[in-house]
Amino acid sequence: MPAAGAGLIRFFADSSEGIKLGPVTVLLITIALVVIVFMADLGLFDLFFLPIG
Repeated sequence: MPAAGAGLIRFFADSSEGIKLGPVTVLLITIALVVIVFMADLGLFDLFFLPIG
């Protein structure tokens, strides 16, 4: 890789902003989202949204 390319990658790595999440955290959030969607598809959250009256 040319030296200019390495500097460009280093520049973007140093100037990154925002929330920094590790790969394990992203994996756990993804799995939790899949489980929640699966549970919603099965209708397990219907008990929380019963009409009142």
